[in-house]
Amino acid sequence: MHANNELYSIKNLCDKLIKNSQIDTKLYDKFNVKRGLRKNDGTGVLAGITNICNVHGYIVNEGEREPMEGELIYRGYNVKDIIENVEKTDRFGFEEVVYLLLFGELPDKEGLDCFSKFISKSRELPEGFIVDMILKAPSPNIMNKLARSVLALYSYDDYAEEKGIESEMYTAISIISKLPVIMTAAYQVKKSHYCNESMIMHPLNPEENTAQSILSMLRADRAYTDEEAKLLDALLILHAEHGGGNNSTFTCRVLTSSGTDAYSAYSAAIGSLKGHRHGGANIKVMEMLEDFKTNVKDWTNEGQVADHMKKILRKEANDHSGLIYGMGHAVYTLSDPREKILKRKASALARGTEIEAEFKLLETIERLTPEMFKEVRGENKIICANVDMYSGLVYKMLGIPQDLYTPLFAISRMAGWAAHRIEEILTCNRIIRPAYKAIAKSKKYVNIEDR
Repeated sequence: MHANNELYSIKNLCDKLIKNSQIDTKLYDKFNVKRGLRKNDGTGVLAGITNICNVHGYIVNEGEREPMEGELIYRGYNVKDIIENVEKTDRFGFEEVVYLLLFGELPDKEGLDCFSKFISKSRELPEGFIVDMILKAPSPNIMNKLARSVLALYSYDDYAEEKGIESEMYTAISIISKLPVIMTAAYQVKKSHYCNESMIMHPLNPEENTAQSILSMLRADRAYTDEEAKLLDALLILHAEHGGGNNSTFTCRVLTSSGTDAYSAYSAAIGSLKGHRHGGANIKVMEMLEDFKTNVKDWTNEGQVADHMKKILRKEANDHSGLIYGMGHAVYTLSDPREKILKRKASALARGTEIEAEFKLLETIERLTPEMFKEVRGENKIICANVDMYSGLVYKMLGIPQDLYTPLFAISRMAGWAAHRIEEILTCNRIIRPAYKAIAKSKKYVNIEDR
């Protein structure tokens, strides 16, 4: 009864809060407020300058936004060229991309070999860390465990408050190296604690690179093919960086601008990436795919697929959000370069397998989306698939559990966060503090006896 009274009291208080928090949406236009730091046309408000990455999706010509094929450029190098050269030479490329993002240039063979060995050597977690920080405090969500563990690493670093760039770089490489180990350990503990399944902890293999070690630590028999490891490596490359304006990277830069420590900034970025509007979107795509599989009798029938898409857009199906997940992007217009690369790889991997029908269903959804938006909502805008449309399916084909889709994104993006944090330290030197327009009217204070 007492608990019910408490809940009732909290509900009443929350009702008051909602009533007192209402803001007329017309005020955003009246005061020219850029909600979400985005202009009315969806483009971002210019908030900084960076040397690290260019996310290019349109051209502004005499004030008009003209669509173009998307480009993703790391330190001046087109990610398409990076992927193609890695494929042509039949090697792994993630460690090379980490080096490029952190130091601003491509390494030579000797430099890359030395850097890769340093990453491998830095993977070892502090003594007792897995038991004290992961095993004793299991979490149902791996992203929360990643964020907590990064904060916990602060306690093991005698130089955590040292402000020099060399110390920052050492910390960045250390976390980049350790995140895959934390992720796989957290997943094994979750399996045991919440799912009553066997927990298998493998020792590290110093000969394995990042992609190999992830598959090796996840699988009971540690077995993986070279093709599987190189596909995961490509995913890590494509997710490593996406400009200073994406939510998690901007979060990292905001915290960095306050002068806080590296562990706090990176942990906050992980928390941002967890959100379904950001790094958690690939899970929403897979949930949407399951909804189509359940409710569309013939997946190859475009009419049936279109009918279900209309229900989703009208908020009558799936999660009632009205969203077609995996479609649309804040910057890209005609195409997302990451999606094009990933779709090509997913198509090749799915061909001739039981997953091929699911891949073709996603293709149909991608193709029909612009037409459905026009028919249901009267919107005649250009809309392309984004990287999330096929990334979840690729993870599924690699046998990676859904719990790890977003954590894998974090493992990859850690390289970009580190590059941006260090750039913020070196070049900006001003705390980020946008303004908010206050609209509350002045009130005369009322004595407590008179309320």
